[in-house]
Amino acid sequence: MAAIAAVRGNLDLVHNTSDSDDVIGFWTQIKLEIIAKYLPAYTTILSKQNARFRTLYIDAFAGSGKHIAKSTGETVAGSPSLALATVPRFSEYHFIDIEERKIESLQRLATTSQDVVIHHGDCNRILINKVFPRCRYEDFARALCLLDPYGLQLDWKVMEIAGKLRTVEVFLNFPIMDINRNALARDATKDRPKQEELTRFWGDESWREAAYAPQPLLFGGEELVKKSNRQFVAAFRDRLKARAGFAYVADPLPMRNSTNAVVYYLFFASPNTTGSKIVSEIFDRYR
Repeated sequence: MAAIAAVRGNLDLVHNTSDSDDVIGFWTQIKLEIIAKYLPAYTTILSKQNARFRTLYIDAFAGSGKHIAKSTGETVAGSPSLALATVPRFSEYHFIDIEERKIESLQRLATTSQDVVIHHGDCNRILINKVFPRCRYEDFARALCLLDPYGLQLDWKVMEIAGKLRTVEVFLNFPIMDINRNALARDATKDRPKQEELTRFWGDESWREAAYAPQPLLFGGEELVKKSNRQFVAAFRDRLKARAGFAYVADPLPMRNSTNAVVYYLFFASPNTTGSKIVSEIFDRYR
């Protein structure tokens, strides 16, 4: 993971651990490696396309700016640190988190940067009301947004607005393990504590049709059985294109843990072919 290691050497803050730092598995390190590969490609392309473009980096679940690797105990640069070290630089950075301790760490990380705005609170409201209004097409704004929730905290409205703006590219964590454990059940009629959250994340209750299929019983009638992860995720990919309006959505990358179970699918959605082509090639190296 050379890209992250190179960034670590340039960021003194990363070497100081605190209780605000998340402990991450190697699959999260791979995600950060992917982001580290794409960030300079993104800013380089836009800087060459039009000098008037104002580029935004948006991190909706920014964390503290650094993590602790579970396997080694070493400090790993988080996505805000990677973004700040990207050359060419973004025009402005928006870091969002709901935890006070992580906000304090982000403030220390960005103490010398005048182009960083740190937002404390619910990312759904902040994105819709404060950040996305700065991403209008007619203002020559272009944005790369990382939506990396810990579970189902994200509102579908965020994804839909991002798609309809036609200026925002999105990396999205689709938390399939959390969904399977807490929202989906073998009995689709059974009330589960996170089904309401899944409805908000999905946008409506059509997730039920995407998740379950009728199967005939031996002596007549039918029951609902769960579809495969791939079928469920494919339905969400179609939704990002058809409902949110993203022109291109790369085939999502399954991020697996040490037991080979899929923890989440990493999505990339874009209004243009260039970004999607680059990310698809990066994803393919890790499949």
